[in-house]
Amino acid sequence: MSAPYPTGGQPISMQPTAGGMDPIGMQPSAGGGGGPPPPAGWAPAPGAPAPGGPVTAAGPANCPRGLEYLASVDQLIVKQKMEALEAFTGFETNNKYEVLNTMGQRVFMAVEDTCCCTRCCCGAARPFDIKIMDNHKKEVLHLERPLRCECCLCFCCLQKMEVQAPKGNIIGFVRQAWSPCCVPKYKINNENDETVLRIRGPCFRCNICGDIEFEVTAPDEQTHVGQISKQWTGLAKEIFTDADNFGVTFPLDMEIKTKATMLGAVFLIDFMYFEGDEKDVKKEMKRLTD
Repeated sequence: MSAPYPTGGQPISMQPTAGGMDPIGMQPSAGGGGGPPPPAGWAPAPGAPAPGGPVTAAGPANCPRGLEYLASVDQLIVKQKMEALEAFTGFETNNKYEVLNTMGQRVFMAVEDTCCCTRCCCGAARPFDIKIMDNHKKEVLHLERPLRCECCLCFCCLQKMEVQAPKGNIIGFVRQAWSPCCVPKYKINNENDETVLRIRGPCFRCNICGDIEFEVTAPDEQTHVGQISKQWTGLAKEIFTDADNFGVTFPLDMEIKTKATMLGAVFLIDFMYFEGDEKDVKKEMKRLTD
């Protein structure tokens, strides 16, 4: 039976290690290998030797250049960087993010590119361009969101975001799906704008001391494939900033373009539901303490 999602089409090659046969390029785990954990900082590039490990394999032949690392992982963490100016003054600045593996090593950096006027006038509904760069500050993924209505009842102008790798070459789309009850729903589409995955979120976006989970399913909306979760970062940070942490999981053998589009969906979800969520946290705390 075939997988309910696009796969990369190439098995991960195997090499003998001290503990037996291990997949090349697998994401490091805290307890694996018996050696010291890899240092913090940038994750080794594909083809570069990891500390105490074998040389990693490059991605599949049809992999967009710069995204080879995605072939070897099934989980990523997106961490928004807290800006001091925004925290103390409330003045909206360009968002910046780190994309990390499970060992805390940086895989990519993401930077929003919008003007001050757009941020002030449109707020979280603003159109944006986000550049996702590797450790050489080379753009490997480009996200483009046009200005559209955020109301889920306006089915004719729902949110859409293009995922490009490199810039100008579309590899996927993230589309907001119409929902009669305004339940967050999205479609992950391929470069031909055909739906390959669906995302469904919770009715309420505020969960004090808990994660908020968006389930990723096959197009039938029944088969679980992965998950995007907004992680609780602590009361002080939740109330006084809009800096958020997200986790995204997907099958290891999923096609790299689909993984990249799922990663792009994290940023659209952040802007649509959590860019100003410190106000919701304050309201919820007031309700619980009254």
